[in-house]
Amino acid sequence: MARKRKRIVLEALEVTDAGAKGKAIGHAPDGRVVFIDNAIPGDVIDAQTYQKRKAFYKAKPIRFISYSDKRVAPEKQDLDYWGVAPWQNMKYEFQLYYKQKEVENNLKRLGGIELPEINPIIGSEKKHFYRNKMEYTFSDKRWFTEEEISSEKKFSDKEKNALGFHVPGMWDKVINIEMCYLQKDPSNAIRNEIRDFALQHNLSFFNLKKQEGLLRTLMIRTSTTGDLMVLIQFFYEDKEKRELLLNFIAERFPEITSLLYVINPKGNDTIYDLEIKTYKGKNYIYEEMENLRFKIDAKSFYQTNSEQAYELYKVTRDFANITSSDVVYDLYTGIGTIAQFVAENAKKVVGIESVPEAIEAAKENAKENKISNTDFFAGDMRKIFTDDFITQHGKPNIVITDPPRVGMHKDVVKQLLKIQPHRIVYVSCNSATQARDLALLDEKYKVTKVQPVDMFPQTYHIENIVCLEKR
Repeated sequence: MARKRKRIVLEALEVTDAGAKGKAIGHAPDGRVVFIDNAIPGDVIDAQTYQKRKAFYKAKPIRFISYSDKRVAPEKQDLDYWGVAPWQNMKYEFQLYYKQKEVENNLKRLGGIELPEINPIIGSEKKHFYRNKMEYTFSDKRWFTEEEISSEKKFSDKEKNALGFHVPGMWDKVINIEMCYLQKDPSNAIRNEIRDFALQHNLSFFNLKKQEGLLRTLMIRTSTTGDLMVLIQFFYEDKEKRELLLNFIAERFPEITSLLYVINPKGNDTIYDLEIKTYKGKNYIYEEMENLRFKIDAKSFYQTNSEQAYELYKVTRDFANITSSDVVYDLYTGIGTIAQFVAENAKKVVGIESVPEAIEAAKENAKENKISNTDFFAGDMRKIFTDDFITQHGKPNIVITDPPRVGMHKDVVKQLLKIQPHRIVYVSCNSATQARDLALLDEKYKVTKVQPVDMFPQTYHIENIVCLEKR
């Protein structure tokens, strides 16, 4: 029989810092670093460990001895367990401080390169209700609080259902959400009334382990234009029950401009290889930025904080410093938002993206925006960004790159070093992988500007823009 690992209580532990992925940091008497859930720098706590390694512990608070002056009294429902807004109890100025610190540490420690003075982070005007997209999971395995469990109450099958977020570290458990402060209304009303209607009419919620149940996920997208998209994901087709729910949604919320559904019998919730069907309205919504309009469908990627995306793109355009003679490549272009945002200043912009549907949307958006100097191409970046491609479409003077969290493939970095554009603007949602790529580019490029931008208040996520000039 495996020996059960003994848990340790660390008494009067001072929380001294905030680290990667929003974990608070302390130091145990034995010298190990302690990564702490749901605490704020400046708190003094008794903490119970739940994982032990040679260099660190992972722990959670079991008693607060004193609270940090960096705390704000939680005016919102406690979001810490959601993993969606883990810093909601920290004053916003300190959220910005620790985000800035993370960018500086990653670029200096992991990048190990010469850096200019890093600009102060651009904060978000909206601290809540800033997200334009939320996704919720239906589950018949609701996460119960410690108080509910200790009450020894017998819960009915209906009371075990939930519509909300996965509990971090528990893939099959979902916490039921009554009030979410991340997306503006009518988002909360739509989610809660869909859940209540489903319970009243015995529509089954999904069981992730057994892979059974009718209702899988709910997606809500809003936009600055007033458009509103709702997508229901069903595990199997049941026309009568499907139409019962969709008719209710359409009648109860006539402001929905795009009511969609998808039948997904797969083992995962991804919809990119599935047919999205339109039940009411259009199959897209519009977002606007300056004089541009972007058509967004259910599969489109668009920055989830629309207002702050504008700030991000303005800095990107400023760093790029494009002139009318410049050929610009926009790598990982998505639906072409950055490409079209900078096109007015350029001779030509070439956008590359791996998702074919995104490229079709980019072409359609460019046509609608009457932009004639952009070309968009779909393909795996490291396979399409080749000598032949560059010969055919022109060598770029300026490259803008906005890769996913994993950063750029080493072959893409090698190609940049080979073609040596005059300037590279690197937009990143992960300054650690960005730092790795900057170190690889350092032999040919010097970092001249760095600008962190906070897109996600109440979380530890941070976007960072770096301008590199050819040495």
